[in-house]
Amino acid sequence: MARNIQSLERAAAMLRLLAGGERRLGLSDIASSLGLAKGTAHGILRTLQQEGFVEQDDASGRYQLGAELLRLGTTYLDVHELRARALVWTDDLARSSGESVHLGVLHQQGVLVVHHVFRPDDSRQVLEIGAMQPLHSTALGKVLSAYDPVAHSEAVEADRKAFTDRTVCELEDFEHILDITRARGYAADVEETWEGVASIAAPIHDGRRMPVGAVGITGAVERLRRDGELRSELIAAVRDCARAVSRDLGAGRF
Repeated sequence: MARNIQSLERAAAMLRLLAGGERRLGLSDIASSLGLAKGTAHGILRTLQQEGFVEQDDASGRYQLGAELLRLGTTYLDVHELRARALVWTDDLARSSGESVHLGVLHQQGVLVVHHVFRPDDSRQVLEIGAMQPLHSTALGKVLSAYDPVAHSEAVEADRKAFTDRTVCELEDFEHILDITRARGYAADVEETWEGVASIAAPIHDGRRMPVGAVGITGAVERLRRDGELRSELIAAVRDCARAVSRDLGAGRF
């Protein structure tokens, strides 16, 4: 019978400890709770921190679970539950806006479209479920980059390619757009990815207030804008849809 690897067992016990009880724990608390020497506990914590499974508060020095661990533990279930919870609301958004609706999640270095509702007209359209979109130029990608620390890291470290002359590629400018996105609660893409196409997206959160995806509409620039500005009623409709899905996932009101 294969023997268990002690360091992995200790790391697993440490993660379970951080997952329950107080939100943050100090090194002494962790070591004494698990019966480990401080040096041993610190070495395991340092490794977990390097992998993104644990984060350390700069001010207090205490530890908590990291975003990467939360993502690994919930991604598979989140995607399927997210799509199931969003079906009705995305259909409603397509009807009220008259535009196509996309539901996206972070996947590798981009946005994976996990649900697509066609624009409610008789035009020829192609189903885009499974398609990938860039993080830095699309509305879905900007929303994920603004609210999800892992997506933000991916976008910052990636080669931000220019798709049109409107694409924002410089890091300082991109970070400014993310600040605006967080301040107003939605992101926009006006001919930054595709000529003649605009999109609006908003974040979806789960019951732990973790960002699990984004929902948005996409259509011709002339339909989404009026007098040079994105139509306020479309922005409101997208945000309402995101809030509704978030509530169904247990997030409550935002």
